[in-house]
Amino acid sequence: MTEISKEIIAEHGISAEEYSYILEILGREPNLVELGIFSVMWSEHASYKNSILQLKTLPKEGKMMLAETGEENAGVVDIGDGLAISFKIESHNHPSALEPYHGAATGVGGILRDIFTMGARPIAALNSLRFGNPDNPNVKHLFKEVVSGIADYGNCFGVPTVGGEIYFEDSYEGNPLVNAMAIGLLEHRHLAKSAASGVGNAVIIVGAKTGRDGIHGATFASLELSDESEEKRTAVQVGDPFYEKLLLEATLEIIKAGLVVGIQDMGAAGLTCSSSEMAGKGNVGCEIDVSKVPQRESDMTTYEIMLSESQERMLVIVEPQNIEEVLAIFAKWDLDAVQIGRVTDDKILRIKNGDKVEAEIPAEYLILGGKAPVYKRETKLPNYLAELYSVDLNKIDLDGDLNRVLVKLIGSPNIASKRKVFTQYDHMVGISTTVEPGSDAAVIRIRNTKKAISAATDCNGRYCYLDPYEGALAAVAESARNVVCSGAKPIAITNCLNFGNPYKPEVYYCFSECIRGMRDACLAFETPVTGGNVSFYNENPTAAIYPTPVIGMLGIMQDYRKAMTQYFKKAGNSVFLIGPMAKNLGGSEYLKVIHNLIAGIPPQIDLQMEIKVQNTVLELINQGLINSAHDLSEGGLAIALAECCFHPEKTFGFQGIFNIQDHPAISYFGECGANIIISADSKNIQEILEIAKRNEVEITMIGKVTESQDFIINDDIAICALELRDNYERGLNI
Repeated sequence: MTEISKEIIAEHGISAEEYSYILEILGREPNLVELGIFSVMWSEHASYKNSILQLKTLPKEGKMMLAETGEENAGVVDIGDGLAISFKIESHNHPSALEPYHGAATGVGGILRDIFTMGARPIAALNSLRFGNPDNPNVKHLFKEVVSGIADYGNCFGVPTVGGEIYFEDSYEGNPLVNAMAIGLLEHRHLAKSAASGVGNAVIIVGAKTGRDGIHGATFASLELSDESEEKRTAVQVGDPFYEKLLLEATLEIIKAGLVVGIQDMGAAGLTCSSSEMAGKGNVGCEIDVSKVPQRESDMTTYEIMLSESQERMLVIVEPQNIEEVLAIFAKWDLDAVQIGRVTDDKILRIKNGDKVEAEIPAEYLILGGKAPVYKRETKLPNYLAELYSVDLNKIDLDGDLNRVLVKLIGSPNIASKRKVFTQYDHMVGISTTVEPGSDAAVIRIRNTKKAISAATDCNGRYCYLDPYEGALAAVAESARNVVCSGAKPIAITNCLNFGNPYKPEVYYCFSECIRGMRDACLAFETPVTGGNVSFYNENPTAAIYPTPVIGMLGIMQDYRKAMTQYFKKAGNSVFLIGPMAKNLGGSEYLKVIHNLIAGIPPQIDLQMEIKVQNTVLELINQGLINSAHDLSEGGLAIALAECCFHPEKTFGFQGIFNIQDHPAISYFGECGANIIISADSKNIQEILEIAKRNEVEITMIGKVTESQDFIINDDIAICALELRDNYERGLNI
């Protein structure tokens, strides 16, 4: 038997304080298997020990919520007619940094399993990706491999990848962010729960065989990346999308047949996490015999079997009379299904190898929200903020050829078309995609109904770096605006919170402020947080990444035929700006790309104005008064107008004539919230103006859509829209 030394305790990431707590819990020294279980279950990735107190402040209640936040594998919201949507976003950052193809692919596989363990059939996938400088050869390699991993897994599995976002900032050099989101559809009556119950019920492992891949993946995800991380490549799993497709069908079949008491995906910490969480949530015990676990490698130890993160596996609780039927269904799909244990009444996670007991731990000390350690770390206002706020933006030379500025901006990596990426994804499989990638938000029709859902992922990490509170407000507001521009009402969010080392006070300050901003925004928009993921320890070679709280927003529309896109549709249409004109360059793409400067105060979000603007646009769309809607984000007004001209089937022109109060560079390239561009037939203008007035929002007629393909704004910008489109399409050279 291995002696538990200080070195072994340290290798498992257990602090002296935590080890004392283990001694108190067990009343004795732990053995190696038990230490490994505590290690993975008390890791940041599995326990949220440094974030759960903050997360509890987020709004979780909502009239459409069907599953309590954090209690299930994914959030579930009611969309009426007995139907529900399950959705969630999670990170796979560290695995993707070391093995970008497999890291990204298994990130997709893991989030899909979270969805179908709820009884939902996946109908859409999105992703939020962030990388370093795209001119860096290593970044190019990471980028291509991550995109290929996402595409191959999603395409082979058969889920449409319909949207997302891609950013490039030096901050993510060496630590890319790969956040995967999935959406599923289910009937209320098929909603599956994860808690174990029923003393004597069978514990069955289903799906793929267990190997040595992914061991200590959860603890690996709770460390900073370093040169030594290369040695931890075994913590990166390898997935099989075809196998997961079989697992999907078998899982949904047993759920719909009413054969499931509880079901849990095996993701981080594998069998350890699924068994302990199911027992802890159900306030029962669980006894497992690892010798019965189907293994694809020889001589695996109890430690290895319990901590393996092999993909495409689930744990299912089944009543004794249904065991044979469950096993037969999985056999029909050529999948392993073996009873490895039973539910007990002693609230203990008991691990055996044959007749030998290898571990006994009270389950309540292992689960999220149970009696695992919980911390609130020190916060400190980042020192860099004073310096960045002190930069006098009034001294920046704003004069120059604005045509060249526009061309350079529209071809810059964060603004340029991502068509090269999303054309690698099959976004039409299932034939329910109503609005394809490229517009503000994806729209997916709910079959056999008129309903549709809309989804978008959003976060400007630079805003959060400069002001974490306002940056988080902006992330929620923009994701809501994008969904609104598609014609859907925002109803709920999922989040993926990407930050640096929480033990660094400046990092924890940013995390706390982002949580506060998210809370205030979600309360204002009445979009409860259904769940998500916290990813700490994301550090580049010199510092933490930008604080990046990615928001996955879900919206609902009652009639998919009213779905809207950002593109102009008709020459002669009038173009309006709803909301106040931008007056801010702080944190803008203009400052970064044109002046190589990241400084200033980012846009300050007026939540009440956001709501008024969004309600106005929803009303205009529902009444059929407008032909396009597009929100302003990176690059400001001029960029958004140009993007509106780039219809998938043709290029329109724009003739803009309107008054500006500030320098043209500020008015055209400044950024702010609560701004949406719409286009409409002239016959609808009066009604549009009346609705805007009634909703107390500012509306400005700024020009006309033209057939000429000239892009003109006042006397300041005059360029061919085809040249802009060419730079837009070719800008992402990666």
